[in-house]
Amino acid sequence: MANPTEIVSPALPIAARGTLREVGLLAYPVILTQLSATVMGIVDSAMVGRLGATELAAVGFAGVWSWTVFCLFFGAASGIQTFVAQADGAGRRRECGGWAWQGLYLIVPTTLLSAAAVWIAAPTLLGWLGPSAELQEAAIRFLRPRLFGITGIAIAFVWISFFRGVGDTRTPLYAAVTANVVNAVLAYGLIFGKLGLPAWGVAGAGTATAVGEWIYAAFLAVAFGRSALAERFATRFVGPRPADIRRLVRMGIPVGGQWMIDMASFAVFTTLVARMGDTQMAASQAFVMLLSMSFMQAIGISVAASTLVGRYIGAEDRQAAIRSFRSAQKFAGILGGAIAALFLSVPDLLLRIFTGDPEVISLGVPLVRLGALFQLLDAFGIVASGSLRGAGDTRWPFLAQSALAWGLFVPLAYLLGVRLAGGLIGAWIGGTVYAIVLAATLVYRFQSGAWQRIRI
Repeated sequence: MANPTEIVSPALPIAARGTLREVGLLAYPVILTQLSATVMGIVDSAMVGRLGATELAAVGFAGVWSWTVFCLFFGAASGIQTFVAQADGAGRRRECGGWAWQGLYLIVPTTLLSAAAVWIAAPTLLGWLGPSAELQEAAIRFLRPRLFGITGIAIAFVWISFFRGVGDTRTPLYAAVTANVVNAVLAYGLIFGKLGLPAWGVAGAGTATAVGEWIYAAFLAVAFGRSALAERFATRFVGPRPADIRRLVRMGIPVGGQWMIDMASFAVFTTLVARMGDTQMAASQAFVMLLSMSFMQAIGISVAASTLVGRYIGAEDRQAAIRSFRSAQKFAGILGGAIAALFLSVPDLLLRIFTGDPEVISLGVPLVRLGALFQLLDAFGIVASGSLRGAGDTRWPFLAQSALAWGLFVPLAYLLGVRLAGGLIGAWIGGTVYAIVLAATLVYRFQSGAWQRIRI
């Protein structure tokens, strides 16, 4: 495993700080990690899609709503990265390990209790949302075994945030690849009854994902315990420190809240689509899986931007922080442009990864073409959000995204998709308008320089 201090350092010459090369070196392992996570979802969706359109729709529907419930905790855990990056950049390296332990004390009990509550309430909650009875039944069969992995992935988020904060983006990549190999093998066996395993269908997909997530957490826990890290970053056991936990809550909860508001609006959007019919939901799910190829790359660049902005703020080099933001935006534009070209050139071929149903493919082709624009604009917003998070500016983006998600995205999707009978494509046009406005808002916030007055 790589020495984290070999990847990025505030001791670099001033001219080399915040360059496209530095962003790329830090970002590419994160991009590969995020794409690896995307592969897990694509593999599951591609396998489940062979069971039928309803099963594919159910996995997407349950996945969106479960992520919506729990991303508050995952987002809060990601706040650890900012504290670690700024401490490391300021030369206070032995403070870094303690932040991971405080994150565990905050995240583990809350996710355990929440997962238990969702297990009990799942049938009632899905009934309120109103998809078809067949979709509800399949969604519950996927969701309940999936819930066993929620605390595992929350723990993994804590470790990941530590490693990324100190500039080690490779260790999470190795962990993700290991977890995805386990998931792929188990999903194949448990969905179809291969490799001597029972045929559990969508429940097999949920089980395989849960096991993979605990493998992910275990790998990172072992890496976190290495003696070299303990010497440099004081990663040995640290007891609860209420003051630090409160600081983490103040910084991390707005990040988690921003994720949750965004996902909640998307979950409501998904519910609107599900009520259009199982075929429409299956087409939307296949489209979302394709979008995730770009989304996860943008997340990877965003993580690099967050680390570098935080690190250079800690090192009191604001100009390098600004250069890091601009370089990350250029990188996002390059990769987003490549994805756009792919979406425009072979949309039907991409959809056939998930389904052979001609009606689903027919509905999905115009979505993929629209997605060429959507994902590019979304990438700029994601990178701006990560840059603001690295600076500790989390409350303003949370409020802005909340207002736009519920004041623009959901109403516009309902207006264009339902009231004006635009159907699936109308709803997604509403989503694209939202992506444009949100990206412009977050980019403006960073360029305004307001983040320079933030103290965490």
